[in-house]
Amino acid sequence: MKYEQQVPRNALVWIILSQFVLLLPHMTRVPVWVLLVYLLTALWRIMVYQGRWSFPGRLTKALMALTCFGGIGFHYRTLIGLEPTVALLLAAFALKLVELVERKDAYMVIFLAYFVCVTEFLFSQELLITLYMLFAVLVITTALVALHQPGQDAFTRTTLRRASVMLLQAFPLMVALFFIFPRIGPLWSVPLKGHTAKTGVSDFMSPGDISNLSLSDEVAFRVQFEGDIPPRSQLYWRGLVLSRLQGDAWRSLRWREVPAAERRQSKPDIEGRSAVEYSVIMEPTQQNWLYALPYARSPDRGVLATNDFRLASPMEVQDQKRYEVRSWLDAEMEPELTEWRLEMETDLPLFGSPRARELALDMYEAAGGDTAEFSDAILRMFRQQEFFYTLQPPVLGDDPMDVFLFETRRGFCEHYAAAFAFMMRSAGVPARVVAGYQGGEVNPVNGTVIVHQFDAHAWNEIWLEGRGWMRVDPTAAIAPDRIEFGLEQAMQAEGSFLANSPLSPLRFRNVAWVNSIRLRLDAMTYSWQRFVLHYNSEQQYQFLSSFLGEVSPGRLVAVFITLWGLVLIPVAIGLLRRSQGQRLDPATRLYRDFCKKLRTVNLVRGRDEAPGAYALRISAERPDLAAEVDSITRVYDAISYRSQGGEEALDLLKRQVRRFNPPRR
Repeated sequence: MKYEQQVPRNALVWIILSQFVLLLPHMTRVPVWVLLVYLLTALWRIMVYQGRWSFPGRLTKALMALTCFGGIGFHYRTLIGLEPTVALLLAAFALKLVELVERKDAYMVIFLAYFVCVTEFLFSQELLITLYMLFAVLVITTALVALHQPGQDAFTRTTLRRASVMLLQAFPLMVALFFIFPRIGPLWSVPLKGHTAKTGVSDFMSPGDISNLSLSDEVAFRVQFEGDIPPRSQLYWRGLVLSRLQGDAWRSLRWREVPAAERRQSKPDIEGRSAVEYSVIMEPTQQNWLYALPYARSPDRGVLATNDFRLASPMEVQDQKRYEVRSWLDAEMEPELTEWRLEMETDLPLFGSPRARELALDMYEAAGGDTAEFSDAILRMFRQQEFFYTLQPPVLGDDPMDVFLFETRRGFCEHYAAAFAFMMRSAGVPARVVAGYQGGEVNPVNGTVIVHQFDAHAWNEIWLEGRGWMRVDPTAAIAPDRIEFGLEQAMQAEGSFLANSPLSPLRFRNVAWVNSIRLRLDAMTYSWQRFVLHYNSEQQYQFLSSFLGEVSPGRLVAVFITLWGLVLIPVAIGLLRRSQGQRLDPATRLYRDFCKKLRTVNLVRGRDEAPGAYALRISAERPDLAAEVDSITRVYDAISYRSQGGEEALDLLKRQVRRFNPPRR
C-alpha cells in the first residue's frame, strides 16, 4: 500500500473515539451486546495496526454481519421500525471498522458517522442532547482533519484545535440559515417508535396506577401563562374522563361507544366570563390526549375538543407538542344531561361491593336525597374517620371497594376518587373519575409552571342539576397539603417522595445552589423548546416581517448575501492574516521570541549571525546563561535543520522558551 493511502494513527484513534461517542446516547435503547461489538471491532483494528492480527476474511465478516442482523431481529422481534433500523445502522457502523484499510475506507466511516449523529435527533431533541451531539460533530470533524495529516502519528491537541476553529467559523452561517431558510415540510417520514414505552396517565385507572406514576420525577409538560398564574388549588390539568367501571379499573369511553348524536360538545355559556390564556409544551406520551385546565378551547389546528370537555390530538403525541389554550375556569359544563349521558354516568356493575353500596344508600337517605349534602357527607367520612393518604397502599383483595372502605382504609388519590365515584353512582348520582395532573412547580427564572409526573392526580366530577359538572376532590379532604403545597409536602412524614430516585435534583430543593442550577437549566430547556424546536413557518414569517417589513424574494436574497458576506469576510481576513503569519514556521517564531528575551539584557543577535555562533558568543559573555541557551539552540537546530523530533521537540522548545527569563547583571 502506498504511503499516502495509509490511515494515520492519529486519525484512527479519533475515528474509534467518535464511534464510542456516537454509541453512548443510544445505549438505553439498543441491546447491551452492541457495546461488545464496538469493543471487539475496536480491539481488532488496533491489533491489526500493531501487526499482531490480520484483517478478518470474508467468511468471518459475513458471520459477524449475520450474527448482528439476527440478534437485533431477535431482540426487537422485528426489523421494521425506528429502533431496530437505528440498531442495525449502529452495528454496521461498528463492523465497518474492521474493513478500514485505506484512506477511502476511512472517508466512508467518517461520513457514515455524520449520518449516525443525525439519528439521535429522531429520538430526542433536548438541549443537553443537542449540546452533546455538537460535541460528537466536533470529534468526527477532528477525525476528518486528522485524516488529512499523513505521517501524523502523535495524538495531539492541534488537530482538535483546527477542527474547533472550522466549526466556529461555520456556526454563524448555520444560525443565520436556521432563521432565514424557508421552513418546509419533511420529504419523507420515519417509522413510528413502536418500541418506545407509553408514558404519563393511561386510559385505564386501577388501584396503584397513579401512585406508581408519582414515583417519577420526569417532566410531563411546561406551561407559560399570559398573565397571572392561577392559585395552585385551581391548577387541575384535565387529561382523561373515566366514565366506565370494568372490574376494579375505570376507563374512558371509546369513540365507537359514543353515539353519533353525543359526539358533539355542548358549548358552555362563557359570556362575560374571564379566560385564562396559556401555552403548553407537552413531552411525548405516545397517547392522544392533551392536558388543559377546565373548559378549554384551542385555536391551533390539530387540537380537537371532545364531547366530555377534553382536548385531544388526532395523532399520538410522539414528539414534543406545543399548543395554545384558553380556559374558562368558572364555566358551567353541560348543565343539562341527555338520557344516554345520564345512563352512562350512573352505570355500575350489577354485582360486587355490597357493603359499599349499602353504605352509600344509607348516607344518601340520611342526606335527604340532596346530592350536594351527600357528597359532603362522603368527604366528611374520609376526613374524620381513620382513612390514610399514602404512596404505599396495601394490595386489595377480590372485592377492592369493600376491602378499601372497610378494612385497609389506606390509599392514594385513585383509591379515594374511585371509591367516591362508586358511592355516588350507587345512589344514582351521575359521577365520574377525571385523571390528569394537579398543581405544578413555578419556575421563578422564567415564570413557567413545571408539571412533573409525580403531580399525576385523580379526582371526581359530579353532576348537579342546573349547575352541570362540578369538581370534587376527595384528596383535598383526606390530605389537603397535597392540593395546597404538592406531593412532597404531603408525603413528608411518610418519607416516600421520590423514594426510588435518591439522586434526583428535586430531592435537594432545600440546597439553594443545586435548586438554582436546576431551575436555570429548566428555563434554558423551555426557551430551547419554544424558540428552536417549535420554530415553524408561521413564526418564521412573523420574524421576517418584523425584521424586513415585507417578505419578498428580493429582500430575502439581499439578506442572504449580506449575511454571507458578514460571515465569510471575517473568515477571509483571518485566513489572510494566518497565511502571512505562517511564512515563519512555529519553531522559528519560538526562536525569535527567545532572541527578543536576550535583547532585553543587551545580548542582541547579529543580522547574519547563525544560531550556533550566537550561542557561543552568549556563553562567553554570560556563562550563567550558557546551559539554557545551548539547550534551546540544540533543540531549534534539530527541528529546523535536521527535521528531527516532530511535535514532541516543538513542545519541548515551547516549554524551554516560556521558562527562559534571563536576569540582568
